Amino acid sequence: MEVRVDTLAVARGGIPVLEGVTFRLQPGRALILRGPNGVGKTTLLRTIAGLQPALEGRVSVPPESMAYAAHADGLKAVLTVEENLRFWAAVHGLRDVEAALVAMDLLSLRDRRAANLSAGQKRRLGLARLLVTGRAVWLLDEPTVSLDVASVALFGAAVRAHLAGGGSALMATHIDLGLAEADVLDLEPFRARGRVAGGRMGAFDEAFQ
Repeated sequence: MEVRVDTLAVARGGIPVLEGVTFRLQPGRALILRGPNGVGKTTLLRTIAGLQPALEGRVSVPPESMAYAAHADGLKAVLTVEENLRFWAAVHGLRDVEAALVAMDLLSLRDRRAANLSAGQKRRLGLARLLVTGRAVWLLDEPTVSLDVASVALFGAAVRAHLAGGGSALMATHIDLGLAEADVLDLEPFRARGRVAGGRMGAFDEAFQ
């Protein structure tokens, strides 16, 4: 399933941060969003995911085809690792969680409550949720935060398997995951210049950008 983004403008806190963002993401490919902190990577991902409205432009991809993984892991602390995955699998109409447990090296932790996991283990479990959604398009915001080198390699392998199966991934990350199937989109050229939502900035505002 192709992801089409055309002349998209997005805002954070009512202030435009990106404008004119245009790209195509084909099945079997990944697109890495790059740019300095604050350029709008998270805002762009949230907008594409449908979590906030765009100022302008169009996103052409069915919402039900996307799975979004943000900074928060979205875990239920009182449930075990396996119970968390089974909960999310059921939400998406699936049943099998074994492959996800194996992919993110969680088999030995399957009966441990999420509240008792380390930060890295929680992150692995949060990412394992992607594997039980059955969704073709992954939107990932700094997915390797809190992961050690071995866990980054596990995640990279999971992404490659997803792409090999015809899925796609749009992610904001500064980590090289070694994906031969990945392209890079630098967001700096799309930074909004001197605008506020609903109109242009005045001279006073422009002096203090």
